[in-house]
Amino acid sequence: MDRGSLNTLVQAAVLAPSSHNTQPWLFRIRDDTVDLIADRTRALPVNDPNDRELTISCGCALFNLRVMAAALAQRADIEICPDPQDEDLLARVRLTRSTETESETTLASMIPLRRTYRQRFDDVPVAADTIAALAAAVRAEGAHLDVLASPAQRESAAELIARADTFQWSDPRWRRELAAWMHSRRRHDGLAMPALAVPLAQLVVRTFDMGGGVGAKDRELATHSPLLALVSTSGDSCRDWLATGQALQRALLTGVQRGLQASYLNQPIQVETLRPRLRELFGGARFPQLLMRWGHASRTLPASPRRPLADVVLQD
Repeated sequence: MDRGSLNTLVQAAVLAPSSHNTQPWLFRIRDDTVDLIADRTRALPVNDPNDRELTISCGCALFNLRVMAAALAQRADIEICPDPQDEDLLARVRLTRSTETESETTLASMIPLRRTYRQRFDDVPVAADTIAALAAAVRAEGAHLDVLASPAQRESAAELIARADTFQWSDPRWRRELAAWMHSRRRHDGLAMPALAVPLAQLVVRTFDMGGGVGAKDRELATHSPLLALVSTSGDSCRDWLATGQALQRALLTGVQRGLQASYLNQPIQVETLRPRLRELFGGARFPQLLMRWGHASRTLPASPRRPLADVVLQD
C-alpha cells in the first residue's frame, strides 16, 4: 500500500472523538502495517486516572482506520495489545489487498460528518428501528447498549449526573485540568474557542466552582434527550476499553447515517464512587463505559480542530 493511502487511513483515524479533544494517539507506519500507540503525554490524570477514556478514544480511531481501509479495498487484520512488554502499543493493523466488500465501507463517508453535539436536540423521537441499529452496531464490537426507557431510570441517571458534576467541579485539580485544555483553534486540539476568550474562560473555570449550575443543565439534557443509553462491557480491561471505542464509533457512524448526532454524560462513570451506582441501575452484570445522549441536531456544527499528520505519525 502506498504512503499516500496509508496517510489517508490515518487522516480518517484522527477524526475520532476524544475527551477534551486531547487526541491521545500516535501512529507508526511500516510497509503495510500501522501501529496504534497511546500518547499518554495527552492523558487526563484527574478526569481519567486509569486512562480508560484515553483507550476508548484510541479504539474509536482504530475503527475509523478499519472503515477507511475497507473503503480503499484493503483487508485489515488487527492484533490487539500485540506486545505484553509495551502497554502503549494498543493495536497492530496489517493491510492486504482485498476484493471483498466489507460492511464497514458504507460508513466511510460518515466519518467527517460526525460531531459531538452538546446542545439540546430537536424534540423528535428516535425511531425504534434506529435504536435497534445502534444496539446492533454496539453488539457487533462486543459491547452492549442499554436504553434508559422509563422515567424512573432517566431520573436516577440524571441525579447521578448532577451529583458527579458537583463532585468534579468542587475539585480545584479537575478545574485546572479542564482549563488547561481550553485552547484557541490555532492549537489544533482541546476545547476550541475564540483566542481572545481563552484567558478569561480559563480564569473563570480555574477560580469558580460552577458544579451546581452545570449539574442543573446536564440534568435537563439527560431528562429531555430523545435517547439516553449506556454502553457497557462484561469486563473492564484495556481490551474491553478498546472494544468499547470500536463499538462507540460504529454506533456513532451508524447514527449519522440515520440523521443522528450524540454527546456524552459520562460524569457518573468518571467519578469512582458513583460508577457502581450506575452499574446497579442496570442490574450490576456489566461495567458501565459510556453514558450517551442521541438525537436530531437542529444545526450543523463546525468540526473540532485536529492535529496535523506530522504530529501524530512517528518516523522510524
